Amino acid sequence: MMKRNRIIVGVGIGMSALLLVAGAPRFAAQDEAAHLRVTVNLVQLNVAVTDSKGNYISGLKPENFEITEDKIPQRIATFEEGNGPAIRPGQDRESTSPSEASGAGQPAPGGAPAEASDRVSGAEIASSMAGANIYILFDTSNYMYRGFVYAQDAISDFVRSMDNASQIAFYSYSRDLSRATMLTADRFRVVNGVRSTVAGDDAALYNSLLMTVKDAAVLTGRKAIVVFSNGPDNASSVPPEDVAELAQDTGTIIYIVSTRLAQDDPVSAAAFERMSRATGGKAYFAGNWRKEKEAFSSIQSDLSHLYSVSYYPQANPNRGWRSISVKLVGPGMEKYHIRTRDGYRLLPPTQINTGDDLAAGASADQQ
Repeated sequence: MMKRNRIIVGVGIGMSALLLVAGAPRFAAQDEAAHLRVTVNLVQLNVAVTDSKGNYISGLKPENFEITEDKIPQRIATFEEGNGPAIRPGQDRESTSPSEASGAGQPAPGGAPAEASDRVSGAEIASSMAGANIYILFDTSNYMYRGFVYAQDAISDFVRSMDNASQIAFYSYSRDLSRATMLTADRFRVVNGVRSTVAGDDAALYNSLLMTVKDAAVLTGRKAIVVFSNGPDNASSVPPEDVAELAQDTGTIIYIVSTRLAQDDPVSAAAFERMSRATGGKAYFAGNWRKEKEAFSSIQSDLSHLYSVSYYPQANPNRGWRSISVKLVGPGMEKYHIRTRDGYRLLPPTQINTGDDLAAGASADQQ
């Protein structure tokens, strides 16, 4: 009996040991799987700061920006002014007052330059903050017959004026989208794409703009779409609200330069205003070729004065629309105005990358 009991106890101990050994890898595998499932997205905001007269404010520091997402305070991960170097926010810096646009590019009085230790390193942050990716979308529909050459001149001047750190793509549209020149730093190639465009038929602006947003969505860093439209949309299958929502969710700024034909159509004018405002951009209505050049010059200035601020979202159970609030903090900051997107929606990658229903009719000619 004693021997039998010792056998039973021994078997019991052996089984317990096997369970412990078998269980340990199982828990480790579960922990590893749980770790691999965690996805942290870097949210990037492009913020324009102006005074009451519309002049740009330069020289702000990371500590001058207070960001909340669904009222949850966020910690700034990277910060960049214009095309300056990306930095990590310093822990011991004091807030400083900004300078007015008349001193654009100069640090605010008392502002200390970024220390070498604050410079950002790492491929992810470097790629997310290196220059801007700019898509130009040109209306070549039959609305453009009269002002075609003047619009080409204005766009070509805009391309030449852009900072060398930026990459530019040139697309055109009528009923279909034509990807004439893909993203490149070669200004000659882009201008050649502009000059090679020919007039088409109906205007499917919203279809083409949605596909352009999807092209930009997969990129990191600052990205903007500059649209030149000469008239209302008369051939799209998607509404402008869908375009604005995806651009918001992917952090893509939309600027729209349009002529009087679109302004005279209240539906189109309102849609252009809503789309650009929702993404942190602007809509311009230019009555002549001089106004067109002024509008493109204003966009170039806006892009060069944007603050790029990024953060990793704090724990948030909300899987839908997340509201973003950006405020300036520090002495005298309340008098300045901020323009940026006011939120985003978490999107699965498939929702960004799929566009077969629209892309079927688009040409993808690359030069």
